[in-house]
Amino acid sequence: MIRITSPSRLHLGLIDMNAELGRVDGGVGITLESPGMSISAQKADCVEVLGDSVFAERMKKAALAVLPEGTGISIRVDTDIPDHVGFGSGTQSALSAAAAVNELYELGLSVQELAVAVGRGGTSGIGVAAFETGGFIVDGGHKFGEKGSYSPSSASKVPPGPVLFRRDFPDWPIVIAVPDTTEGAHDQEEVNLFKRFCPVPLAEVRETSHLILMQMLPALMEEDLETFGKAVNRVQALGFKRREVELQPSTVTDTVRYMRDNGAAGAGISSFGPVIFGIVENRKAGEALRDGVRKMLDESVGGDVFLTGARNRGARISGGRN
Repeated sequence: MIRITSPSRLHLGLIDMNAELGRVDGGVGITLESPGMSISAQKADCVEVLGDSVFAERMKKAALAVLPEGTGISIRVDTDIPDHVGFGSGTQSALSAAAAVNELYELGLSVQELAVAVGRGGTSGIGVAAFETGGFIVDGGHKFGEKGSYSPSSASKVPPGPVLFRRDFPDWPIVIAVPDTTEGAHDQEEVNLFKRFCPVPLAEVRETSHLILMQMLPALMEEDLETFGKAVNRVQALGFKRREVELQPSTVTDTVRYMRDNGAAGAGISSFGPVIFGIVENRKAGEALRDGVRKMLDESVGGDVFLTGARNRGARISGGRN
């Protein structure tokens, strides 16, 4: 039996949803220590997923995509990542199932090959890279001529984009809030939103790229949280990310504003939300912000609020193959 623990991620924003230069997508993200997905798996005569998981059918499909003919696998889901809230659960569940098959049957496939087999990473490569290496990640998107459309990963068949930059994220605590509000866009709704909002204005793409290259990345390498946070905040107001933010209910946008006003150097939503993140300087500040956000949500819609940090390693695979 083998065991796999895979991380969640924050998606800070897509870089280029204009394609003026012939490329599209690209993204920036941070791998999280929690929440995470934990599964155990062993060889079997059938394909089954045990445990009360919303990902059961998705994981079966992913396992079948790489299983050698005439073989099977039994997967038990011990811990889930919340679905459709902005943690990248679709990619982690599919890759976890495929990686279990890969290990048990000694297929020797890379994470990139597994991602292609299960159809993940067709818009953002952040989740695939989070599974492989963790840390802070920037990916370079896809050739627009090969992808052929503005579309989410769930509706795209191209491989994950190349990782342009990967670095360990500093020891800055991250406050996470998951308000009890509507789920983030997914399935056909997500496809429709890409069609509605793209292409985004080229001027916003240029400013986003400038901020990432000349503010966010240098600040990360110099561990300058104040400047890094300024870049995060501004990126949330540009390009496709601005459109994602504008779709949020007032509870979400009010919480982002509260985080920025109460100790978070940078705050925003991940993907289509409603997950909200706030990056702070130290644990004391993180605990104070966590408690304040929890009180705020308890007095409105409710939800989960917790303190975590970046995960600077990928999925953990342990155990034997038999």
